[in-house]
Amino acid sequence: MELKITIPLQPVTKKNSQRIVRCGSYSKIMPSKRYVQYEKDCRYYLTRVEPPIAEQCEVTCLFYMKTRRKVDLTNLLEAVDDVLVKYGILEDDNSKIITSHDGSRVLYDPKFPRTEITIKTMN
Repeated sequence: MELKITIPLQPVTKKNSQRIVRCGSYSKIMPSKRYVQYEKDCRYYLTRVEPPIAEQCEVTCLFYMKTRRKVDLTNLLEAVDDVLVKYGILEDDNSKIITSHDGSRVLYDPKFPRTEITIKTMN
């Protein structure tokens, strides 16, 4: 099986600009407000898979950024993996399901920033 998804939004990392939030007597680290909004906006471009993919697969992501600023590829991949799990595309983002991110890279497109995702199940 091969599934292709395009998210026509500027890619956002999950780890940059994390917030520390007080929850009663303890503190909790939360993702940035920008990431939280990105995660919500992604919902419109993702169609739930029934049942979610639970077999070994390769997830390839092409991140088209608006600027040439340096960005951490692994942080972008973590954000996409979490979004795919949250919206029911993948059952989990552990190494027994996502076995590879081969071919993933960061590219430049100032007019149409986006993330192109290809999920291939391993037979």
